[in-house]
Amino acid sequence: MPRLLPLMLSLSPSAIVSIPRLCSSARALGLLWRAGQATAFAAPLLLALSAWGQVSAVNSPDGKPLSDRVVAYWIDATLNTAAKTLDATEILEYRNDSDQPLSTFPFHLYFNAFRPQSTFSGESHRDGTNILYANGEQGAMDVSSISAEGYGDLTQSMKFTAPDDGNREDHTVMEITLPKPLAPGDAVRFHLAFHDKFPLSVARNGYKRDFIMGGQWFPKIGIWWHGAWNCHQYHADTEFFSDFGTYNVNLTLPQRYTVGASGIQTDERSNADGTKTLSFRGEDIHDFAWAASPHFQVADDSFENSLGTVRLHALVLASHAAQTQRYLSTLKQSMQKFDEWYGPYPYKQMTLIDPEPDSEIGGMEYPTLITGGTDWWSPSWLPFGQDATVAHEYGHQYWYGMVATNEFVEPWLDEGINSYSESKVMASLFGVNTSALNARTLYASDAETERISYLHRPDEDPIARPAWQFAGSSSYGCIVYGKTSTALTTLEAVLGEGTLRQALRVYFTRYRFKHPTATDFLHTVEEVSGRNDLEPYFAQAIYGTEMLDYSVDSLTSVPSEWWKGKDANGQYHTSVLVRRKGGFVLPVKLEVGFDDGSKEQATWDGKDRWMRFSWDKASRAVYAQVDPDGIVSLDANSFNNSYTLQPNRTARLKLTNYWVLAQQLLAQWLSFLV
Repeated sequence: MPRLLPLMLSLSPSAIVSIPRLCSSARALGLLWRAGQATAFAAPLLLALSAWGQVSAVNSPDGKPLSDRVVAYWIDATLNTAAKTLDATEILEYRNDSDQPLSTFPFHLYFNAFRPQSTFSGESHRDGTNILYANGEQGAMDVSSISAEGYGDLTQSMKFTAPDDGNREDHTVMEITLPKPLAPGDAVRFHLAFHDKFPLSVARNGYKRDFIMGGQWFPKIGIWWHGAWNCHQYHADTEFFSDFGTYNVNLTLPQRYTVGASGIQTDERSNADGTKTLSFRGEDIHDFAWAASPHFQVADDSFENSLGTVRLHALVLASHAAQTQRYLSTLKQSMQKFDEWYGPYPYKQMTLIDPEPDSEIGGMEYPTLITGGTDWWSPSWLPFGQDATVAHEYGHQYWYGMVATNEFVEPWLDEGINSYSESKVMASLFGVNTSALNARTLYASDAETERISYLHRPDEDPIARPAWQFAGSSSYGCIVYGKTSTALTTLEAVLGEGTLRQALRVYFTRYRFKHPTATDFLHTVEEVSGRNDLEPYFAQAIYGTEMLDYSVDSLTSVPSEWWKGKDANGQYHTSVLVRRKGGFVLPVKLEVGFDDGSKEQATWDGKDRWMRFSWDKASRAVYAQVDPDGIVSLDANSFNNSYTLQPNRTARLKLTNYWVLAQQLLAQWLSFLV
């Protein structure tokens, strides 16, 4: 290898040591030989060689890759923290995993969404979100060149496409065409140079003061899925979908900044110009993100599962230092529950970022990295804030990170299932009825907050709908998160908590790293539960917009022989009329209580609009209630579920006490102003 010697002389000592391991495979040896010939891309390729020699970023049980690793990225980036810009070179190796030759290749350029002309901005403005792009605060991603080994310079073939809405000014999808097709099973190496302009924090990205979030910051290839390219535009209500692979990233930035990133850090080098270069490697992930701030305080911990030790790496702002242990405690407990219920977390590190206050960067998920959200005063009696954010974003490591469904076309498979999982974790950690709020006489559950969200838009859109096709952002949030969680809670009541949990475990274990669909999930639920009668429920709850609302319209309990007056025989005839007010049909239980303490129950299939039930007993009815156990969470109006003949003054007295207390406090406050 005549070109290998000068290449070796320019390598760092750690990279030289890695070469024997690199050359252990014939394929890697061939890549190394091509590296000597590709002198135009020598610097980025040295990065690749160095990164390949690092330790694995996963706890693989058999030492093998966890995913099919369709893509491999090597990125060498320099961050200008003053200008909020980044310049980088990128090598992308893409393997044609399909059964047909591919000529065109689309790339996501997500940062171009943060411009007023983009589809993202137009949809946000339509839905009432005021995004300011003044004073150069908009974002941009400019690809200055692209070529491919064996194909030459492709820069002139670049063009913007808008596959969803035809907006020619969108610029979030770029497409290139190869001079000749890439055969099935073959791989191609693209070489790109690009420039980023970070926007003022928007959509959980960009910068706020000197905090910078690097999310969706590099040109990312689309995914060939079900016989076609899946590379949608960036919409106001969409997230992300990509192939699994490896990431090797060098990030150069000022010494005073601390960085948290996906994967694991493999190296740190100080530079003569006052900067430093950090190297990271991620494996079996489908995205790579980082966050940088000069105000981070590092707090590390660890978590043990069946695959090994997981390093917990928390980067918390100095102003939030008091919340550090709370962050770590909730993270560890969430990891424990997911490990017990669904399966182990296979990566060697989990990074938690505490974002800058008043930014739009809190509460976001990336592979092996999440952003939280807190305040210096965050009270322990309000777990719905900081703790729920950690539990929710960690849960994404499973449904988004490893199962990796298509969030563009089936967002509920991630956000909805994860919202349900969050409510179960929060109930386990903070109490079934106090998992969102626990302030003495005021309490609420996380599951109930999801239900309240659903009740804002109970019948506006079906759960199963592409993200950008919802009526608006409000409907998207209420349906994808709230309704899905509530529908799964109702399904749990039908199947049993253990059965649904086992179905989720089988689904996760079977489809991790495989990009499943809604059909895969629903069939798994049917299979594990042994139920072949769930299709009507799925058709209404997942694919339909029918609203579920049962009511007790009337309750009477009068002497059976009423015409005898005082000479009646002491028997009472009780009659209950129940009604299905919505279009959603679901069997429901009816319970009637009597003044002797006895109860009668009946089950109604709900197929008719109404049904009358009656009993003749030597006792008078006191109340009637549909869904007495409160298990049908999808019922949109629980206030009409019961009817009573015996008033209960407890609620009135409690509300009166609250009103009197409020009056006293108001009078006292006003006295200070006089």
